[in-house]
Amino acid sequence: MTTPALVGYFEPWWVQIIKSIVIFAVGLQLVPLVLIAERKLLGRFQSRYGPNRVGPYGLAQPLADILKLLTKEQFRPRTSAGLLYALAPMISIITSVAAFGLIPFGDVQDIFGTKVGLYGVDVSIGPLYLFAFGAIAFYGIMLGGWSSGSKYSFLGAMRGAAQLISYEVSQGLALVGVIITAQTLSLTGIVRAQAGMWYIVPQLFGFLIFLTASFAEINRAPFDLTEADAELVGGYNTEYGGGRFASYYFAEYLNILVVSGIVTTVFLGGWLLPFGIHPPGWVDPFVVLFKMSLFAFLFIWVRATLPRLRYDQLMSFGWRILLPLATVNALATAIVVVATH
Repeated sequence: MTTPALVGYFEPWWVQIIKSIVIFAVGLQLVPLVLIAERKLLGRFQSRYGPNRVGPYGLAQPLADILKLLTKEQFRPRTSAGLLYALAPMISIITSVAAFGLIPFGDVQDIFGTKVGLYGVDVSIGPLYLFAFGAIAFYGIMLGGWSSGSKYSFLGAMRGAAQLISYEVSQGLALVGVIITAQTLSLTGIVRAQAGMWYIVPQLFGFLIFLTASFAEINRAPFDLTEADAELVGGYNTEYGGGRFASYYFAEYLNILVVSGIVTTVFLGGWLLPFGIHPPGWVDPFVVLFKMSLFAFLFIWVRATLPRLRYDQLMSFGWRILLPLATVNALATAIVVVATH
């Protein structure tokens, strides 16, 4: 018998400050790991060597890349809007970190006599909170393209805006089935509701729809039309370099971890293990990180396998296929839940 989750539990203010620093530090450490994993795996997928010069086995290559970007001279085009040009990448990175803070890595644990939740914040409207920051992240892309003063950047921003809006609808509807089944909007509550069965089983179609839409939401192949370099010279961030480009780069790869964490939370039972195994509380974050790493590997695998779609195929797939399927899945789930209660 499992104890119910402490939904909406808030720690003392000093604990929240420490957790904020830890969340940012963990994200800062995980992004280089995803970077080196992607470059190493893509090398193996494409029958070539990945990074193997900087550090042992090339493991220090992400650090070298980041230092190179941060030490470059900050510049901007003469036709750009200075304040918005500098603000746009900050919006992207802040919203990514805020969304990362929503992922529960475990339940409330007793740490040195103080009850601490192994998450940034457990709000009672978890998915709505997530999509709110996703909507704000849209402005990071849109302002970045518009404020650059370049037609190529602006075209990439417009395409990115249409792509994000189109697939966010399907992504949200895919979560409706989980919310109806769990009867809660709290992410820790959703994890606890999966104690008997992970939602990937009853919500398999919702899982596939959410995961597919997430590829487009975080601008990953084969839906990386926001940065279609063959036709847009880099997309919305064409005119960015140095630390500002690094901010966009950091946000994009942190979003991989955010999506992996959300999928783990709502479909794979979060920190729960199968077969009724209940390890000590300190094991929970490692369980979540392991499940997240599986999805991060999937994102890399798909990038190495599938070619980029045409833009009309991208929009048609989102509106004509994913959206109707997500709607049917939500309606079917509602009917089943009402009929069984």
